[in-house]
Amino acid sequence: MSEKNINLKLHIWRQESPSAKGSFEEFKVSVSPHASILEMLDDLNNRLEKEGKIPISFESDCREGICGTCGLVVNGHPHGPLPKTATCQLHMRNFKDGETLYIEPFRAKAFPVMKDLIVDRVGFEKIQQAGGYVSFNTGSAPDANAIPIAKEMADLALDAAECIGCGACVAACKNASAMLFVGAKVSQFALLPQGQPERYERVQFMVAAMDEAGFGSCTNTYACEAECPKGISVKNIARMNRDYIVAKVAKRTA
Repeated sequence: MSEKNINLKLHIWRQESPSAKGSFEEFKVSVSPHASILEMLDDLNNRLEKEGKIPISFESDCREGICGTCGLVVNGHPHGPLPKTATCQLHMRNFKDGETLYIEPFRAKAFPVMKDLIVDRVGFEKIQQAGGYVSFNTGSAPDANAIPIAKEMADLALDAAECIGCGACVAACKNASAMLFVGAKVSQFALLPQGQPERYERVQFMVAAMDEAGFGSCTNTYACEAECPKGISVKNIARMNRDYIVAKVAKRTA
């Protein structure tokens, strides 16, 4: 026997273009508790298309909580109210029958709304392009044990590398800061021997790109860590700040 569908009232942000004025549009749906929120939007779009109406624009790719493109704000929470869960992994069983959901795009000056629930996250791409690399010698692959790495450092680097670049940290921050994202991308290289040659140049380039893209500053409210679907630690921000100060001091005294 199949479980009873959940009836929900949805208020979904609709915006025709970046320059258009947007507003919430109300919908009523009956959906399986086993459906994800994206599957619910798929079903709603199928209904709208049958009615000759314009479907809701939203982004998704892997739908496995890996790529981060699915990011939406659900009832004020980036990716929804469930901790450490991407939007695509948020299932309707986490909501009550008759509940009202407000679904909107990430809100930040550096993430302009393109259409409906889609935002332009090119700012993150520019930050990564500014310094997200390591230099290496070409040729045959080195032996796996050629560079010893302490387990603690390897674990911390892998924890930082779990950042999927979704932008939830920006949406959660009252200043629309990207410090958690940048801190994670800086740390994943700074903690490993392979990342040392460009370590202090990298942090300066990435911070400069972050500022140029229009992201705000960090005031340590920890909202970013609380809403991050991968639980990236704010300790990465502290590490980035230390590297940035060292880089600037070394530059002045050189």
